[in-house]
Amino acid sequence: MLATVNENSNDYEEPDLFGPAGHRMNPPERDMSLQVPNYTKKRPSSLCSDDGVLDDYEYEGSLHSQQGSFYLPNTGVLASTMKEDTSQLSAVIKMGWLDKNPPQGAIYYQRRWVKLDADYLRYFDTDKDVYSKGIISTAFITNVTTVGELKFEVVTNNRTFIFRAESEAERNEWVTVLQDCTSGRQRHTVMNPGSPLAPDYQGYLELKGLRSKLYTVVASDKVFLYKNIDDYRIGLGITSIEMNVGNIKVSDRRSFDLTTPYRIFSFIAESEQMREQWVNAMRDAIGEALSNSEVAERIWAESSNSLCADCEAPKPEWAAINLCVVVCKQCAGEHRGLGPSISKVRSLKMDKKVWTEELIQLFLVIGNERANSFWAANVPPSEALLPSSCSEERRRFISNKYRQGKYRRYHALYGNQRELNHALCINVQCSDVLETLSLIFCGADVNCSTGLESQPSPLSLATAHSQPLQAELLNHNLNTELPRLEEVDAMDPEPYPLPPSVSHNGFLFKTASMARPVTERKAKEEFSRRWCTLNDGVFSYYESDKNSNPNGALKASEIVCLASDNEDRHGYNNTFEIYTESERLYLFGTDDSEVKSQWVKSIAKAFIPVSAEPLLRLNSERIGKLMCKDGLNLQRSKVGWFALEGSVLHVYLEGSQVEEIHLRKLNELSIQQDNEVMVLVGKGRTLYIEGKRKLDFSCWCAAIQAAAGSGGDRLHEQQLTETDIPVIVDSCINYITQCGMVSEGIYRKSGVNSRVAALCERFRHDARSLCLREGEHQVDDVSNTLKRFFRELKEGVFTTQDSPSWLSTATIQDESTKISQYKQFLNKLPHVNKATLQALIEHLYCVQHFSDDNQMNNHNLAIVFGPTLFQTDGKDYAAGRAIEDLIEHYKLIFEVDEQQLNKQIKVIKVIHEMRNLKNLQPPSERGGDFICTVYLEEKASGERHVKIPGSMTALELTLEILDQRNIPIKDKDYWSCWEICCKEEMERPLHYQERVLPIVHSIGTESHLLIKKHAAMEAITLYLSSKPDASKHGMIKFREERSILGLGLTSFHERYFILNYNSLRMYKDVRSNRPEREWPVKNLKVYLGIKKKLRPPTCWGLTVLYESMKQEKPERQQWYLCCETQSEMREWYATFLSIQYDGNVWPQDGLQHKRVSRELPDTRHGNVSLIPLRGSENEMRNSVAAFSQDQLAVSQSTNHWE
Repeated sequence: MLATVNENSNDYEEPDLFGPAGHRMNPPERDMSLQVPNYTKKRPSSLCSDDGVLDDYEYEGSLHSQQGSFYLPNTGVLASTMKEDTSQLSAVIKMGWLDKNPPQGAIYYQRRWVKLDADYLRYFDTDKDVYSKGIISTAFITNVTTVGELKFEVVTNNRTFIFRAESEAERNEWVTVLQDCTSGRQRHTVMNPGSPLAPDYQGYLELKGLRSKLYTVVASDKVFLYKNIDDYRIGLGITSIEMNVGNIKVSDRRSFDLTTPYRIFSFIAESEQMREQWVNAMRDAIGEALSNSEVAERIWAESSNSLCADCEAPKPEWAAINLCVVVCKQCAGEHRGLGPSISKVRSLKMDKKVWTEELIQLFLVIGNERANSFWAANVPPSEALLPSSCSEERRRFISNKYRQGKYRRYHALYGNQRELNHALCINVQCSDVLETLSLIFCGADVNCSTGLESQPSPLSLATAHSQPLQAELLNHNLNTELPRLEEVDAMDPEPYPLPPSVSHNGFLFKTASMARPVTERKAKEEFSRRWCTLNDGVFSYYESDKNSNPNGALKASEIVCLASDNEDRHGYNNTFEIYTESERLYLFGTDDSEVKSQWVKSIAKAFIPVSAEPLLRLNSERIGKLMCKDGLNLQRSKVGWFALEGSVLHVYLEGSQVEEIHLRKLNELSIQQDNEVMVLVGKGRTLYIEGKRKLDFSCWCAAIQAAAGSGGDRLHEQQLTETDIPVIVDSCINYITQCGMVSEGIYRKSGVNSRVAALCERFRHDARSLCLREGEHQVDDVSNTLKRFFRELKEGVFTTQDSPSWLSTATIQDESTKISQYKQFLNKLPHVNKATLQALIEHLYCVQHFSDDNQMNNHNLAIVFGPTLFQTDGKDYAAGRAIEDLIEHYKLIFEVDEQQLNKQIKVIKVIHEMRNLKNLQPPSERGGDFICTVYLEEKASGERHVKIPGSMTALELTLEILDQRNIPIKDKDYWSCWEICCKEEMERPLHYQERVLPIVHSIGTESHLLIKKHAAMEAITLYLSSKPDASKHGMIKFREERSILGLGLTSFHERYFILNYNSLRMYKDVRSNRPEREWPVKNLKVYLGIKKKLRPPTCWGLTVLYESMKQEKPERQQWYLCCETQSEMREWYATFLSIQYDGNVWPQDGLQHKRVSRELPDTRHGNVSLIPLRGSENEMRNSVAAFSQDQLAVSQSTNHWE
């Protein structure tokens, strides 16, 4: 096959991969290409020529001078890289056999299988090959013409390719198809920066088996291989790899394999860090290839959605579904940084379940253009975002646009909350979703009351009027945080003074960075020696101290956490971890503990602000910043700086002092996985730590949980109560006091060993989470658990050093001398040991008081606990003698208040008597009833004792008391049961359907129940009947209860309140757009009255108690509202009552129709009188006599309504 040589031909064939374009080969010249394994002919496993000869080729120009990988931001287009459906190859327009002129027009043609699709002209060795020998981007083809017999040429700006067909008709068909494919397209001469479709990652990679590097491009769901960067820029490549069939496997330090069903590509990166970046990019491409583009195609059908709403990058694949904007991958990352309360980011391709038909239609109706007519109505040209903008510019712009609403088009009703809400309720009934978007993000309350009983909220109103798109928009914004101007980004470290400049350098050993916590041990072989420097707030690491260009660098502002690992955790004994904002973890190590200590101190000093400097003085194992909320302000998150030192968490919040949280003394430690929140509940304080970044948050959670658990076998290392008693000791003592005080042989009888061992293990794992329950746990098992704890305690309760002194004191004959010595040694004990010993001896003192029942007197208890507490073999008489002395002389040695001790014993007796009574109760009687003291009209004149079952309501209790007194109920008599709190000077009428027993359990000794008339109920019912809806707003004087930190409003200040069906909101004034506080109405208890010592400006006040239902131990807040007039106070209270009980504030038929004949309970039960659980000690002491008395003098009590 002979052909004339085209003088302009600069044919691109695979040999160009290894040699200059003008290099000639002796015929027949063989192609160099990616080979597919073939079962008939053995092929090389990597890129090489067929004859394997590579030495004859030399690189031309600057190829040898290329060092490292190229990072060209937006360097240009791969016209074919962004496919409409990345899971499949582009549709082939034409394919067939052609003869192709080899490089420089050699006289021998080479037969090639050629395929044409919309983006590339590809040619292959055979029609069975998967990977091409060469690809020509159709975007760079400038001309296709016929040349001579059966031939045609494909011309680009830099190369000319000549093909020959087998017939004239075949040649003409190829020319026509190619011309049709390339006509009307935008021509490219070079891939310039700023091109609309930029690669995701690009640079040089070495392919094993070659002595050369290929320019590799990862773009969307494909990987492209080029001879060099110049060929990439002119659109001439070797092959492309579809990643929907790819898999990545990391081999050694710099190598990784891209595995496909057809061959394995073994790449070598320039460094470990580069290897990690390449692996991540290719794995992202695999995810992209496996994603579903159906939703994206539909969303992009609206033309404005095909460009990012923030930077106008093409083909955005992410969306903020509550803001109704479609954004690119880079902008989506910054949207995530705003948090889900502002921007709910979802993928168009991977989050298919989210994309309901209604949500898709909503995005088609609004579209980015219309959405930006609201969100970006006032963007200055100088602040506009571009596809090439850096991450810092994106973060600033997106925060201004959505967090602060800086560029939005303000609604005409902005600032008028009532009118905004009214307009929202009207608009959701029609189809104008853009107007709804504008109303919501200008302050309209999505949860406002519509005033309609059947459709109480805008969401239900939209649903009722068949507006599914309105309902979809509302549904995604039920809890959205509205834009607020002039607010500093909570994660921005700028409010803090800059840390001082720190310098440090030296050699460290480093592993590859990770995106997940380090759970396995890292061997020494996995670390690489690096020269590290810390200068001007930048931590850099180099291949060696001779290199000038770092392998990587971390700005101090990017570091969010620094953790010091325990020794011997990894191959290097001393390691530390650095966590960054981008959720990467860097592990460094050294064999020198002093070197590690210096590095940790220097890095911490570089990123911790000066204001939090006290944290730097600690010997902490973990230090960093987290988002948090405290019990004083749950509306807004703020940055907290935390340092974990042993079992103490040190916390610094802006504007306050460093606080200490003793983790082993917490009342509760829980993690809400759904919300990524850790809750720490301590004495008088609840702290919510939020997981804005998953990586460092998960590690903080693990570290705090470990620190809050039992830290060892010594007494002070246990989880402790607020009085410094181990939780296991406190739990066991409380259980035995309640359930086993009269159990015969208590502490002497053995439990079931397997159950005891299980209890010990559970207490050791997390004593705080274990609640001992009667029926579930046995008395003897619990008693043996307590004994085993003390026996296995390292150093014992008396300490190894002082135990001999205690034992020798027991042999002293003179009692006064002996007691004096005991007191001396007691005061020498560590605080936790002393508190624990006192709690145990007090318990044993109470046990021996019931020795007639349990057969355990002082001597018997001493026989059991002597060897246990002194950890002896039981043969030493002195151990038992010492414990017997401590029990017998408990009041003298421990200097106990005898009156308090006797009171405790009386309480135990009451519990014992009630348990006996419960056991003697006939089967037909109801169990679980309690005796409660209830007063009629006023406390001073008399009392009644009533058996209260769990189902009794306030109405039933009221009627029972009136029946006992034979008091008739007249028309318009509003008899009610009231909860009276004398200490707080407040009272509350119980709702007639409210259960009484929970109230009995919750009120303290300073409170009691009182039956009296509700003087204002008639006025309340009249007021509510005249209102169309249950809502109210107005100015009220507000004051908070002083917190333990002295924060909050500690005097009365005027605030504007809005009370509706869902919540009570407090605003600074009537013009404020955003509430300062918000409480769910269902969680509020409203009392009449305010303490006089608070000096309320008027006598018409309400005390409001907020109880959170989210934790097992609810958080409580107390604050006060002061009204100008009695009628105003009555209206507010009536509205609260109506909302909380859905308008049912009083029985419709009145009390007369509710009154039923009942059998009065016996005032005595068996031959033992029941003691009421509540009331003062004097009331408890006199209760038995009071059962048969009936002396009540009715008089008028203080009434807040009159």
